[in-house]
Amino acid sequence: MIIRNSKGGIMNLKKRMILANASTAIIPMLITVLIALAFFYVFSKLLGMDLSFENYQKLSQIKFNLLYSERNILQHSPEIIEEESFQKHLQEQLAEINGELILIKDEEVIFSSHNFSKIDIAKSLEAGNRKVGRETVLIGEVSYTVQLIDLRFKDGAQGKVLLLAPMGRSVANLTVFLGLSGVSFLLAFLLTNIVVSYQFSRSILKPLHNLQTAAAEISRGNLDHPIVEEGDQEIQALCRDFELMRLKLKDSVHTQLKYEDNRKMLISSISHDLKTPVTSIRGYVEGILDGIADTPDKMERYLKTIALKAYQVDQMIDDLLLYAKLDLNQLPFEFEKTDIEEYLRLCLLESESELECSQIKISLHNELGQTQQYVLLDRERMKRVIMNILDNSRKYMDKDQGEINIILRETLTSLIIELRDNGSGISKGDLPHIFDRFYRSDAARSKGSGLGLAIAKQIIEGHNGRVWAISHGEEGTSIMISLSKT
Repeated sequence: MIIRNSKGGIMNLKKRMILANASTAIIPMLITVLIALAFFYVFSKLLGMDLSFENYQKLSQIKFNLLYSERNILQHSPEIIEEESFQKHLQEQLAEINGELILIKDEEVIFSSHNFSKIDIAKSLEAGNRKVGRETVLIGEVSYTVQLIDLRFKDGAQGKVLLLAPMGRSVANLTVFLGLSGVSFLLAFLLTNIVVSYQFSRSILKPLHNLQTAAAEISRGNLDHPIVEEGDQEIQALCRDFELMRLKLKDSVHTQLKYEDNRKMLISSISHDLKTPVTSIRGYVEGILDGIADTPDKMERYLKTIALKAYQVDQMIDDLLLYAKLDLNQLPFEFEKTDIEEYLRLCLLESESELECSQIKISLHNELGQTQQYVLLDRERMKRVIMNILDNSRKYMDKDQGEINIILRETLTSLIIELRDNGSGISKGDLPHIFDRFYRSDAARSKGSGLGLAIAKQIIEGHNGRVWAISHGEEGTSIMISLSKT
């Protein structure tokens, strides 16, 4: 039995991987947007800070101009900064953002776009020398971001270029806002990756761990441990295949045990059932060897008895082997569409002469009407069923004039074959067991192998039919066979 997981929808592994990868990008973005909106509300509404798009444009322009000016200086030789035209050009670039320019050579200011004090220049140099981002410095009432460029002249002198860009309070706040947004995205990205990776691995590792546990149980010989069908589609398919393998292995072991049981049963039954006829054969052979059969008539009687007992032994062995094959489903059936009435009449013709020798009259009664009815039969196997039942009736017939009536009738879905005799009947204690293998009443212990009706039951069940018995007391017994219509 395959146990299915009762949890939600099933997903294939490929789809889960796509969703997991998409989640690691989309979820952090959504979280960042929500946090950014929260920051925007706090900064703009509660703290009264301006985080408008104009400030964002202004911040971008400042950064662009600083970057452009720095690149412009680095692209030229250091001496060019001493030229008045170049100084004027840089000043014009910075003027677009109200920026300032200071040029220093060997600790002396050679150009300044504004009248800065030595303290202001020192603060600017200190801010420019810091390596953590672009530091700001307050000069007067204006806050500047400072960018320091170190140069070395051909004569060995040290040069410095200070680029100062004004940073309004709103622009600074926007920088903080963007920085917080970036940190939020990074943290959300890391957290999402951890959660998604954990859930993704859990959805794979847990079913695989359960599968490993079940495989370990099977390796220890526990074939009753079910394998739960869980996880994604590919893992469920793997679990399903393992469960089918377990069921087939269990069925194989069961068949092997059943085969072993049948083997022991065969040995036990053969030793028990063959003891009487073999003992009789041995006794008659010793009688011949000892000269007891000293007349031709006596010798003939001894030899006929030996031949009869040998036939009984052969019949017992055939019944045992046939039952073992039927019980292990090793005997294939060859079904044919068969007219049931015609088939039963042919069976009667084969049995009629033998039954007449035992003073038994047999007849067929068709209650199906004028229409022909067909069933799927293995003709040889079903004939064995009819013969076994008729032979059983003959063995237990206790009337001087015996009768066996075969009655053919139908229901909506099946055909019923009733074989009724007027023999000794079956006691209530024996009735539930007459189709069991080797079951015989003590009074009739020597009347065959005890497998006739058990073989009949196996063959009928192989036809997807049913067989049962009804006792009429001293008036006889009915064996009922039900077969499906075609």
